[in-house]
Parts: sequence; structure tokens; C-alpha cells
Amino acid sequence: MKVLRIVLLILLLIVVVIAVGGFLIFNDTTRGPLPVTSGTLNVTGLQAQVEVLRDDWGVPHIYASNPHDLFFAQGFTQAQDRWWQMEFARHVGAGTIQELTGKTASVMGSDLFIRTAGWYEAAQRDVALLDETETAAVQAFADGVNAYITSRPQDDLALEYRLLGVTGVNITIAPWTIADSLVWGKVMAWNLTDSYGSDMDNALLLDALGQALFDDLTPPFPFDSKPTILQAEDLPITEASLSTAYAGSRAALTVPASRAAAGGIVRGDWVTRSTDVGIGSNNWVATGTMTSNGTPLLANDPHLGIQMPSIWYEIGLHCYPVTAECPYDVVGFALPASPAVIIGHNANIAWGVTNVGADVQDLYSLEINPDNPTQYRWDGEWRDMNVREETINFGDGDEPVTIQVRETHLGPIINDNRYDSETGEISGWNSEDPMVLRWTGLDEGTLYKSVLRLNLASNWDEFRAALSYWNVPAQNFVYADTAGNIGYQTPGSMPIRPGDRDGRFPTLATSDADTWQGYIPFDLLPRILNPERDFVVTANQAVVPPDYYAELETALGADNFYELGYSWSYGYRGERINELMDQLKAHNASTYQTIHGDDLNINAREIVPFLNGLQFTDQSSTEARDFLLSWDYQMVRDSGQAALYAVFSVRLLDNLFNDQLPEDIRANTGDLYPASRLMNDPENAWWDDARTADVVETRDEILVRAFDEAVVEIVRRQGNNPAEWSWGELHTAIWESNPLGLSGISLIEDMVNRGPYPVDGGGEIVNATGWGIDYGTDEFDATYTVRALPSMRMIVDVANWENSQSMHTTGQSGHPYSPHYNDMISPWTEIRYHPMLWSRTQVERATADRLILSPAG
Repeated sequence: MKVLRIVLLILLLIVVVIAVGGFLIFNDTTRGPLPVTSGTLNVTGLQAQVEVLRDDWGVPHIYASNPHDLFFAQGFTQAQDRWWQMEFARHVGAGTIQELTGKTASVMGSDLFIRTAGWYEAAQRDVALLDETETAAVQAFADGVNAYITSRPQDDLALEYRLLGVTGVNITIAPWTIADSLVWGKVMAWNLTDSYGSDMDNALLLDALGQALFDDLTPPFPFDSKPTILQAEDLPITEASLSTAYAGSRAALTVPASRAAAGGIVRGDWVTRSTDVGIGSNNWVATGTMTSNGTPLLANDPHLGIQMPSIWYEIGLHCYPVTAECPYDVVGFALPASPAVIIGHNANIAWGVTNVGADVQDLYSLEINPDNPTQYRWDGEWRDMNVREETINFGDGDEPVTIQVRETHLGPIINDNRYDSETGEISGWNSEDPMVLRWTGLDEGTLYKSVLRLNLASNWDEFRAALSYWNVPAQNFVYADTAGNIGYQTPGSMPIRPGDRDGRFPTLATSDADTWQGYIPFDLLPRILNPERDFVVTANQAVVPPDYYAELETALGADNFYELGYSWSYGYRGERINELMDQLKAHNASTYQTIHGDDLNINAREIVPFLNGLQFTDQSSTEARDFLLSWDYQMVRDSGQAALYAVFSVRLLDNLFNDQLPEDIRANTGDLYPASRLMNDPENAWWDDARTADVVETRDEILVRAFDEAVVEIVRRQGNNPAEWSWGELHTAIWESNPLGLSGISLIEDMVNRGPYPVDGGGEIVNATGWGIDYGTDEFDATYTVRALPSMRMIVDVANWENSQSMHTTGQSGHPYSPHYNDMISPWTEIRYHPMLWSRTQVERATADRLILSPAG
């Protein structure tokens, strides 16, 4: 027995040692990357001492005596909190994601596509356009990043390095460069201006459906019933206007053989995800006549794809003291990979942005020389292409893959090098139906020239002067200042097209006469200062009424086509915010919070009444219909009617559209507006089910079928008691981290992902938690999880900057075991805010961590 006790004690000791050792390893792996946020750090590269004061939310305010140290410390601080996100971001921008993940079939297509599109090459060209002061600022940011990432072992920079290393991926960390910061602007611009995919789809749809069905599926913006951003009273009006119908030459229209672009990417893949969930944004601003304190109040909530960590990094950048040599004093939201503040306020002005949705991408088919695949016909002659070689390397040591990208003077051929994920084959050059991408983002860009000037602007004229350099992505800017002014400005390079081309379809191009004729001058782009209605609302609806284009014809000539775009929100959010601006005045932060969290579904209010009076054969459908008719149209998480309507909308779209659409194009949530229009046309050909050759269905028959299917589906999911149905059970937000959060290994995913959280809202609702329909098989199982959301919410009080407030979606840190990794999620889901600190006194009172950065040596 004594021997047995000794053996057991030895075994127990071994278990304890393993447990302690395992705990120490786990603790070192997960907590080792957490940054030092208190005390003093000696940092090589600083010119003077810098203070970094963080509040209870981990939001830093940086105080520096010169611009170099201010931006250096911003780079250092953002790398402390978000280094892996920055690392991943630059690899996305460069199309080198598999250097981080190893060779991965699901990622290969993305790398191929991004290399072909040439985002990083475009960013490198933009570096040369920065002047000496701007170069110094962005380089200082890069130097700060490098000072941090070289101060620690690789494994202590991010958890991801250790875990990916276990899988055999060997990652070499390269120094951060100016181009690494600028390329994220290209990625954002692509995500916000991706219309090339809709051009390709439009051509295939028009060819398959014919003009009448195509027009019903893709109606123009409803100028007669929904407000544009600038309204009729804001513009000089003429009787003439341009039609939004197709104006191009049918003879020039090109129908591609396939939707696939380089890498096999099609519209709806992650690099084009905005197309099916309505990525957009809201912002609005009111003059003092509409607010309780008599001064302007501004709000913003950009809607972007859900991600972990947040796309935004909240920060304060303060010269201390503010002088002519060191003039920066600004707070707001930065992109983690880039310097300065993108959205926020300084001591004099505030600004917010939403996406215009401008059509700044066109596809052109080419005539390739049959004897030389690197030549194309242009102005009656064969013109040489540039051939760019791209080598894709893999972090797990797999053999590199090399492709050749053909580039014309218009841009790259976007559908070369298609990838088959099942066979692993890359197709090479496509000379049968080559499509060239023309995109403003590949032009010389001056985005960060604009951003740095914007951070310093002190009045309307300086604000507009800064935005004159904002060439891409085109955005809706709202403005307020301490003098009591409010305003709106559209910046961006807006193409002028030949009069016979409207940019909605791929067209054959063989000469300069077929392509863009320049850009609309900045001073002719839409803007307004202090409108008579005393507020401006933007929610991705059409920017201007049609009469604006007649004004451009007068100013620039009638031979060209000036339409800004077609990918508008159909105006539901704009309509609702305009309503609430009138209903809730006089405004304060509380009323603006109410608007941010508004869940009214106007689309449902248009469609649901058509269910009244329908005859169902199943009593459960009749009872469910009556239950739905009692709804207040609020998409709140505990609403059973909201859940039923969402399921019904999926079945309605499937029954109404999918039987007549081409096989690889499916209806999605963005098609609910066309569906609502067709409600008033019960005999329209779209209602007829093309699969029943001997029967012609009408609207009511399709509505009954769709609703019956919806009732079966919701009962399957949530039981047969409507009192227990819940929108929040279906509609959840899951924040996933790249790439570990998509690994398929639950233990790792649980470490880095957060959720699911039930949330209110939905697509085309002010609280825009957009979702899309996933089609896997003919009998698809729809998911309602959030794909896009208000990525942050901000309310700025111009009367007293200290009363401003904000909240983004996750937390300031990108380290999964930091207390600030996910501390913002719950308050974000509840439409709550934290103080958006401003003055040094206010920051000092709220300081939880004080870090002193001192020059080393």
C-alpha cells in the first residue's frame, strides 16, 4: 500500500506539473501579446516625450509637441492594439493572404483577383503624389508601427503568429511602409464602389430576360415618392432632365460568357460582399433652429461588413500645445492601418460620411489581335498591352504560383486567370471575351492628402478645399461648424461618359470616343450650405433629383452622359430619417439615439397589406397571416411578426424571381423594393411561375404559396406557437476574426470569435443590420445572420464637444484576451454610447492608463 501511495503521489505531481505548465504556456500564449499601456517606454525614433492617455474603454488620446511624434505615436499605439489586423489588412491589399494562411483553395481566388486588379500597385503610385509635409506624416506613422513591431518577439505581437505557426505556416514580418497604409484606402474604395459586377450581371440579365422583365427587376430610384439628398429647392431647376433608363447603344453592348472574373470571383463573393446586403450608411445634421440648445448637431453611422475586431479605431490626436508648427487637435475614428482621423471633429468643424454608391467602374470588351494576345485594336491600330508577372507565395512552403496579368491603358483584363477551386487549375489568358476594368481607384489618388487637410480644416471653405483631393471612394459628407453652419458636399472622381454609353453594361471599346471623357469638375458636384429646411439627411439614396443633370448639360455640353450612379438605396432609410427629423424636433442627443436605433420596416409596411383577404387552405396560415397583420412593422429582436415577415420575404423572393432568373443569379434582400412595386401589378409576367408551363399564376397565388412555405419554415425553426417566435433568434450577429475565426476548429474559433448576439433591425432599416440569403442548393436553408451593420455610431454636439458620444462594434483591442476586445459589443447592440472625450481636462478625469513614450538614447 505504501508503494501504491508513492506511485499515486508521483502521478499526481506529474499531473500538477503538466497542468501548471499548460496553464503557464496558455497564459503566455494568450496574454503575452497584450501591450504595455501604463508606465514609461523608451522608444527609438521619437524627438520628444509623448503621452498616451487611455480611458476605461481603452480609447487613447495622444499628446505630442510636434507632428512627427504625434503620427509616430499614433502608429505605435495602433500597432499595440491592432497589429494583427494591420498585418492582415496589408496582405489583403497586396493579394498575399496565403502568405499568412498557407495555400488555401478558398483564399486562392481572392489573391488571384486582387493581384489582377492591382490594388497595391495603385497604392504605390499614390505615394509619389504626397507632398513633403504629407510624406513626413505618413512616414512618421510607419516609423511608429515599425518601432513597436521590432520591440517585441514575433510571438508576443499577436496570438495568431503562434497558432498559425503550429499549422506549419512560417510568417516573416516585413517593415511597415507608406504604401501599406495607403493600400487600405484602395480596399475600402473597392468595397464601396464595386459596380463592375453589377455591370456584368446586368448584361446577362438583360440578355436572358428581355427589356420589360429587366426593367421591372431593376427599377430606377423612386424620385416621385422618396427624398433625394439634395432636393428640388436646393438646386436651380430647369424643365429638362435626364432619364435613368438605359441610354447606351445596344449595338455596343457586350454579354460576357460568364460572371466569373480573375480567380473565379463572382459578384457576392467576399471581395464583392456589399452587393447583396446593402452596405451603406446614415448621416444627418441639423441647424440650431431644430435643436434644443440652438446649435448644430451631427450624427453618423457607417454601415460596413461585420468583422472582428472593428474596422474602426477610436483615437484623439492632440498637439500639446496647439501651434502653427503643430496644428492638429482632432478626435474621431481612424482606420487601424492608416494615420489621422477619417470621421470626427476638431476644434472648429465636425464631419460624417456615407457612401455615395457612384458608378466609377466600367467594363469594356476588346478586340484582341488574333496573331498576338498582348495587342488590342485602338483608334484603328494594334496597341501593345503591358504584361505584369505576379508570383503568389504560400506561408506553408508550397510551390509558388506565377500568373501573368495583361494591362491596357484603361486598366487590367479582369477575367483572365480564372481559378477552379475543385481542380486547382488556373485558366490563363482569356481572349474569347476579355473584359477590361476601368476604375477611378486605379487612377492617381490623393485620398490621404485630403484626409490630412480635412483634419486641419476650420471652416466651410477649408473643408471643401480638403475634399477637392478626395478622389475615391466618392462619399456623402455632412458638415457642421462652431459658427452655426451646416452643409453637404459630394467629393470624388465622377466619370463623364459618351452620350451613347451610360455605364450600366459592358460595352465594346475600340477608341477614345468609346470611353470616359474626363470627370465632372469638383465645383459642379452636389453641395449645399445651410439649406432652408435646416437639415441634411443622407442614407445612400440618390444624391440629386434628375434636374441636376440638365444643369450639367447646360454647363458642360449635351453630348455626354453625366449620371452619378445607379446603385442607390431605394430611399427607405432616407424617408424614415427625414420623417423623424420633423417628428422629434427639437433635437438633442436622446432624439438622435432614437433615430440611430429606429427599427421600422417601411418595405414590410408596403407588402404585408396585400396578404389581407387571401384565402388559405391551411388554418395555420390563416392564423399566421392575421398575426402578421397585427404587426407594428418594428424589426425588434423579441418580435414574432418580424421573424415571420423575414421568412416570408425569403420565400416571396424565391417564388417571384428565381424561376426566371439565370441559373447562377439569385434574388436577394436588395430585391424587396422591386417586389413591393410588383404588388401593384398582379398580372405582371414576373408572377407567372415559369416552371409550370400550362398554368399562368397571378400575384395572389404566388403570395399564398410563399406564405404557406414561410409558415412551414418558421414552425420548423421555432415551433407552432407564434408567441414564442422571435426575430432575435434568427437574426444574430457573430463577429469572426480573420483567418483563425474561419478555421473550422471550434476550440480556436471560440478563442477569437464573439457571438451570436441577437440584434434588432435589418436591411433598409435605419438600424441597418443587413442580412442576405445564402443559396447552397435548390432547397436552400436561408440564414438571417448579420453581414453588414452600423460599424460605429457617433453624435457630435457642436455647442459643447465634451457632450459628444460614440460607440463602435467590438472594442479597441485586437487581442482576444484583452478586456477591450469585446467590451463594446453589448452596449452597441443596445444602442448605448460612451463619452467622446475632447478637452485635456475631460481626458485627464477619465484616464485609466497613462503611458509615457520617451526618446531612447
